[in-house]
Amino acid sequence: MSFRPDPKAIFTTLYTLAIGALGAVVAYYLSFPVYILIGPAILISVMGLLGLKLAIAIPLRDVAFLLIGIGIGAGVNADASAAFLRWPFAFLALAIMLFAILLVCRYMLVKFFGFDRRSAILAASPGHLSFVISTGISLNLDTVNIAVVQSVRLLALTLAVPFVAIAFGIDVGTNILPPGDEMQTSHMMALIACALVVGLVLKKINVPAALLIGGLITSSLAHLTDITPGVLTPKIVLPCFLIMGTLIGTRFSGITLAQLRSALLAGLCTTLVSVSFAAIAAIPIAVILYIPSAHVIVAFAPGGLETMIAMGSFLGASPGFVAACHVGRLLLLTFLVPMMLGRGMQVAQD
Repeated sequence: MSFRPDPKAIFTTLYTLAIGALGAVVAYYLSFPVYILIGPAILISVMGLLGLKLAIAIPLRDVAFLLIGIGIGAGVNADASAAFLRWPFAFLALAIMLFAILLVCRYMLVKFFGFDRRSAILAASPGHLSFVISTGISLNLDTVNIAVVQSVRLLALTLAVPFVAIAFGIDVGTNILPPGDEMQTSHMMALIACALVVGLVLKKINVPAALLIGGLITSSLAHLTDITPGVLTPKIVLPCFLIMGTLIGTRFSGITLAQLRSALLAGLCTTLVSVSFAAIAAIPIAVILYIPSAHVIVAFAPGGLETMIAMGSFLGASPGFVAACHVGRLLLLTFLVPMMLGRGMQVAQD
């Protein structure tokens, strides 16, 4: 993390967050589920498409992710981790689901939307955006269309998951983190320090969402052993989730309306296929693990890793299970996407 102050980045971050906060307030009064994420994501996306340059400074983003991980980890207990030995069934279903999504979406993008085979594979990838875009650049592909399709997927899933959960009968309230007494300041500071060290180590070995995962792992272990009982105060949690919701919307900053129109339907169709496959795969796994189907769907949904882990906390899903599935999804895609690109990847490396 770099903490060198940049006046321009600070100014951009401040007015971006101000717009995001307005979106959260409007979503709250409109009774949107998960208003703190959905409101900023929608309004920031619209403003970005209208031409505003919106962004969140990386150090602030990293701090927010670290604290969100710590906050979500406070919900881990012995009961929540009881399904650990049965998780391999979930990972097998996840691998089959990802392969099916890639095959079906690739066919659809080539057949109906005019994508070439390699661009279709990258646009169809249910996650791993940075890896997908860098691969597209190395192959000299049209990364704009790929990026738009992927951005539509991320935003659509952020908006859709709460409503899918409601359809499954899950009560999506406004509670962001598990209830409980507030954590002591000394415990919180010690937890932050340990989580930062773990997060930086994970970042060094290229683990995705390293700081969030570092916070989640450290907090989970500390709460399982009852070393740091209690939850983070809403005064810390609410601003962090606001930052996350705002960050989701900034993916559309710099994308023109013409670019969006050309790839919007393709993005929505691939998202619909992905969500459908996630729902189908979730049902048998939910039966095996004895947990609600909506919890498995949020663990399998190919949205942003950080966003889906946060969304799982709103639904009361096991943080460890959701995080493990999403990290597993990215690791599987690291092998599946190059495998499906086949000879194209070999040409790019020559």
